[in-house]
Amino acid sequence: MKPLLVIDGDSLAHRAYHALPKSIRRADGRHPAGAIVGFANMLLRLWEAEAPRAVLVGWDTLSAPTYRNEAFEGYQGGREFDDDLLEQLDLLPELVAALGFANAKGAGYEADDFLAAAVAFEEARGGETLVATSDRDAFQLASPRTTILQPVRGVSELARIGPAEVRERYGVDPEQVPDFIALRGDPSDRLPGATGVGPKKAADVLREHRTLEDALAAGRFSKEAEDLRLYRRIAALDASAPLPPLEDQNPTWAEASAFVRGWGMGQLSERLAGLASS
Repeated sequence: MKPLLVIDGDSLAHRAYHALPKSIRRADGRHPAGAIVGFANMLLRLWEAEAPRAVLVGWDTLSAPTYRNEAFEGYQGGREFDDDLLEQLDLLPELVAALGFANAKGAGYEADDFLAAAVAFEEARGGETLVATSDRDAFQLASPRTTILQPVRGVSELARIGPAEVRERYGVDPEQVPDFIALRGDPSDRLPGATGVGPKKAADVLREHRTLEDALAAGRFSKEAEDLRLYRRIAALDASAPLPPLEDQNPTWAEASAFVRGWGMGQLSERLAGLASS
């Protein structure tokens, strides 16, 4: 069976935006295009290299809070995005749809939640999933049937992360990753973690107790117990996020070529036209 390819759209768009020159513009010279070009290049490389049966791209909804924001006031605090990036993030789901691929986006959910839901869907039907993201929270999804594709150099090189690589990097199993994040903390999401606990100690605790809840039952971190439970809930991905249909897809290269030409993106249009004629 061909794998399902699931992409964290915001993660790869952010990476593309910061990896490519800000001088890349559309034909009118006014509108930014670097994130669109970089994201499209990554998506096309993934399609050509992995030959998936279908593609789903998950997106954050930046205009609406999730339960994580409501449960923990400081969650992802201080994040600010350039206007040029926000403009392109609004357009990218349209590009994905023009290519014949699926989008998942909804108030109350993050892109990661749609990745988790897609993995659960594909594993339940006996399939395999490739998850492209630079967010290490997704390491909790690694399994014998699910591999994380993590960009390690701009948007051009990928590391393949399975359960063995998660254990090598973190010292814990994939299913322990939310407990590990709760204990260690996560600076990118502004989760403080347990007082005085870094990656090594967090892994040691989970080797001894297996889960955060077991560690708390054994009397560890008693003064921080409720905070740590909250951090774990925030770190765990929500596999109940709603998904669009995920039947096998045939890319619509010609339609996408015409679509991006209308945006004034001639080189990308020509590349898509080449795929349509091959």
